[in-house]
Amino acid sequence: MRDVAVLGVGMTPFGRHAGKSCVELFAEAAMDAIVESNITTQDVEALILANCLGEFTGGQMVMAGMAAGELALRPSTPAIRVENACASGSTAIYTGFLMVASGMKDLVLVGGVERALAMDTPMATRTFAMGSDGRYEFYSGVTFPGVFAMLTRLYSQKYGIPLKKLKEQMAMVAVKNHKNAVPNERAQFRKEITIDTVLKSFMVSDPLQLFDCCPFSDGAAAIVLAPMDIAKKYVDKPVRIGGIGMGSNRALIHQKDFTIMKARQESSKAAYTMAGISPKDVDVVELHDCFTIAEIVATEMLGFFKPGEGAEAVEKGETSMSGSIPVNPSGGLKAKGHPIGATGVAQAFEVVNQLRGKCGERQVKDAKIGLTDTLGGDICAVVNTVFIID
Repeated sequence: MRDVAVLGVGMTPFGRHAGKSCVELFAEAAMDAIVESNITTQDVEALILANCLGEFTGGQMVMAGMAAGELALRPSTPAIRVENACASGSTAIYTGFLMVASGMKDLVLVGGVERALAMDTPMATRTFAMGSDGRYEFYSGVTFPGVFAMLTRLYSQKYGIPLKKLKEQMAMVAVKNHKNAVPNERAQFRKEITIDTVLKSFMVSDPLQLFDCCPFSDGAAAIVLAPMDIAKKYVDKPVRIGGIGMGSNRALIHQKDFTIMKARQESSKAAYTMAGISPKDVDVVELHDCFTIAEIVATEMLGFFKPGEGAEAVEKGETSMSGSIPVNPSGGLKAKGHPIGATGVAQAFEVVNQLRGKCGERQVKDAKIGLTDTLGGDICAVVNTVFIID
């Protein structure tokens, strides 16, 4: 198996892009990644594009093929669309990694795009809920705010943390991530908030309030992958994918205690093992904070803290920019935004730039090893990737 590296990365601002189609939006991020890689569109040997809701937001199927045409890729270039709920972008990276590592392709463009803000809130809520079990859960009214509200209560009860105190600790996650997003010019929300802002916002799904939840977003991101020996010919600082893992699980209805997410544990374990590292070696992580409680539980499942100790770690500042493990320096899904198909690739964009020391005010000092974590659907699809700069 060949070592796989990232050459260039590209990303649009996240927010509202009402005047552009998904294909046009992705082309912007893709061209930035291609230019930074010092290649041309004619050098691209495959395109893997993540997108979930193109049929609903733009009436567009075969989006990967349309994007390949927009970028004027060669007619011989395979173009594949990937859908895996919120883990779609990272699943695209996983697919591209396999292509390059196997020797099948040398220069692979991987990306993701979504225009969730093209839908109104009821429609967006309905389509997002399709990531739950379509046989039993979806038609029972299950939505993801409801799922993570249940997780909040379960976490509180299991670990003996009074709900009021847990909500304050969760609010600290939101405050941290909004603060991190302020210097991020591509973030959707670049404004600091307070704990009171969170606790006084309206209730979405008790006990989750508005500022516990990530927003709907438009946006695109892209990266170019190549074997390490070829990557060194194009860029000075290729970032190696040291390890990658992917886990899956049954629908939530079968997961009795989802404070313990086995798919995430196994996925991250596979990525750590392949990279030859442990959680304590990670310098920076971009993880899936779709809700504030989700960030807390993710830090535990990734091995940074023991189960039940993630909330206290936030309170102690362990996940802040100056803490033992800086979490979501980009602002995370919570403040950077969450255009579903693009999210996992945007996490890679941030980690690659962190390892290259290109993040300015939000730069994590001496970052050499980074991790991305993306969760999809009913906690039934998880992808973790370890990035290393040698």
